Amino acid sequence: MSTKREPRLEVLMSWWGMNGLGDQNGAGDEWSMEEKVRRIDEAGYDGINGMLPEGKEAERWHRLLDQYNLSYSVNAYPKTVEELDVFLCKAKSFGRIDFVNVQVMRPFLVGEQAVQLLAGMAELSRSAGIPAFIETHRGTITQDLLRTVEYAHRLPGLELTIDFSHYVVAGEMYTVSDEAEELLQALLPLTKSIHARISNGEQVQIDVPMFGSADEEGAADLEFEHPMLKHFQRWWLVGMRNWRQVAQKGEMLPFVCELGPPPYAITVSGQHDKQCEVSDRWTQALLFARIARSLWERV
Repeated sequence: MSTKREPRLEVLMSWWGMNGLGDQNGAGDEWSMEEKVRRIDEAGYDGINGMLPEGKEAERWHRLLDQYNLSYSVNAYPKTVEELDVFLCKAKSFGRIDFVNVQVMRPFLVGEQAVQLLAGMAELSRSAGIPAFIETHRGTITQDLLRTVEYAHRLPGLELTIDFSHYVVAGEMYTVSDEAEELLQALLPLTKSIHARISNGEQVQIDVPMFGSADEEGAADLEFEHPMLKHFQRWWLVGMRNWRQVAQKGEMLPFVCELGPPPYAITVSGQHDKQCEVSDRWTQALLFARIARSLWERV
């Protein structure tokens, strides 16, 4: 991030989203760690968003990231500024962390106390020199759209990871009303990262139907459509444009393809009553990566 290149988009794969891949039918054939990283690289992703490794696991991650020249970012789940401080110190020790995605685990903290907590975390991020972006996520300090918009008004420097799937499912948004759109748009100027997942107002993670086929690099003549897709594409594009307007030389906008395993992924009973996913998360993630790069061409 210290280079003099023009501000750029980086498409990342969620390591959480790799859980269970290769073993869709429950036969015990999940890809190994090395296989997962290799496939991420061959599919054209710029990096991985995962967890902070320690000990020998950290050495293994350094080796693989160097081998495939992939960027790395991590997720944190603090309740206090002090907990985030400890985490950022560990992240600095690991090195090569581009940013930290933060889910603040205080869903029932509101008002001035919540504002002060977020302000303290923002100040800590600046002093530590590691970007820490607050995710819009259920079960966290940002679980409520109205509260989060209030935080945005009170803290204009707030830096957000935008994941509107949580607000769509929490608000049962089968369609997006003008009132909801206005509130969601109020958060997009604070976009510092985007998590790609589509909700339909009932399930937090649904498939976008595709017609045709995609290869390992996501290249194909595909047609795809879903009633909610146009809304998420609009939000992603507006977030990208807002970010680009204020981005500095060398900065990058992370777009994380984050399709979770069960219970995020919908399952059905298969052979021998094993739970099988109804979707192909890997192919769906490749579709989101393709959409992100297409949208970036319009920024």
